[in-house]
Amino acid sequence: MNLSKDFWGNKYKTNKIGWDLGDISNPLKSYFDQLTNKTLKILIPGAGNSYEAEYLFNNGFKNVYVLDISKEPLENLKKRAPNFPEVQLILGNFFDLEGDFDLIIEQTFFCAINPDLRAKYASKMRDLLHQNGKLVGLLFDAKLNEDHPPFGGNKEEYLTYFKPYFSVDILEECYNSYPNRQGMELFMKFIKKH
Repeated sequence: MNLSKDFWGNKYKTNKIGWDLGDISNPLKSYFDQLTNKTLKILIPGAGNSYEAEYLFNNGFKNVYVLDISKEPLENLKKRAPNFPEVQLILGNFFDLEGDFDLIIEQTFFCAINPDLRAKYASKMRDLLHQNGKLVGLLFDAKLNEDHPPFGGNKEEYLTYFKPYFSVDILEECYNSYPNRQGMELFMKFIKKH
């Protein structure tokens, strides 16, 4: 399946974005609300409409970067948060990104890429993080689709990708998922290995 920028752009143009909650997810909101260092350099890749970036920005986190392969969701974020810095809205392919971040947020990106790229995703996340940087977010814990996103998986599979690069601080069933995702999400908090 060709998950190109045109594929994703058409999803936004035709409003076929069933994964989009229309708001920040509860688990990530709870995590963000406990962060005290507002200077953290944060990346949200494959961000879609990125309500998470909007929430962080509106709560004083000014060093938030959003990446998406499709321009439509970046434009949508800019409409909702007109003061969000243009330079922090990155149109491009995640695997081509260069940078150094304190925190990377995973929210429906991992399940959107071709499953053949999952090991490469884990390695790239390691490369993008500072020493002791964190990868935090949500992964589906469910058998979903085999031929189109969202692609599911399970805890045991995910650990095979991430354990070579990260210490697993948390990978457990999410207690405060959105109602239609109850019992289908794992909350993850991984710390880059030295």
